[in-house]
Amino acid sequence: MSWHATALTLFPEMFPGPLGLSLAGRALREERWRLDTRQIRDFAADKHRTVDDTPCGGGAGMVLRPDVVDAACAAALAEGAGRPLVYLTPRGRLLDQALVRELAAGPGVILVCGRYEGLDQRVIEARGMREVSAGDFVLSGGEPAALLLLDACVRLLPGVMGGADSAAEESFAEVDAPLLEYPHYTRPVEWQGRAVPEVLLSGHHAAVARWRREQAEAATRERRPDLWARHVSRRAG
Repeated sequence: MSWHATALTLFPEMFPGPLGLSLAGRALREERWRLDTRQIRDFAADKHRTVDDTPCGGGAGMVLRPDVVDAACAAALAEGAGRPLVYLTPRGRLLDQALVRELAAGPGVILVCGRYEGLDQRVIEARGMREVSAGDFVLSGGEPAALLLLDACVRLLPGVMGGADSAAEESFAEVDAPLLEYPHYTRPVEWQGRAVPEVLLSGHHAAVARWRREQAEAATRERRPDLWARHVSRRAG
């Protein structure tokens, strides 16, 4: 059975979007994974298909109703148990490669794409949703974050990537002590006065591996001190 993703959204036309192209698109056509959408408005009970209401306690904006979203969740879950409900929100746990690996190893995901000011907390708790954030920024809705999460997961599915070694050498490949990836070079050997580092042309595999490790550590130390601190701590332990 292929990995199955369902997006609960007010804008189903945003899917598959970029996921219909490149590796993810080919894998979708090859049925290595499955993607469907559910229009949240279809689960509204009134003739106006109302999905939101004003926030209790006052304030700007609107909030997605718990009853409507709950009905959409129930319909998606009825297609098969085991897939986690993931709500894309800036309040959630930061999406990282460890979580991507976990989700990719399962049967799939049901993604709740929020809009407006967000989703009523009661349905989040009642359904045991996993709240996940794409980063420390705010989007107009959860759909772009859902596309990002799906792309990260799909590329790890069996048979999607051409070379198994590619994923093993990427940024965040080391689960316990992640590093950023080393820089890459290709031909021409000299370009605009800049040369490929000699060690990469040496044919000395151990030296190349050592250089790449040093570059990865240097980039992580400079650009992501939070990851570097974790790396040093894990290494010391």
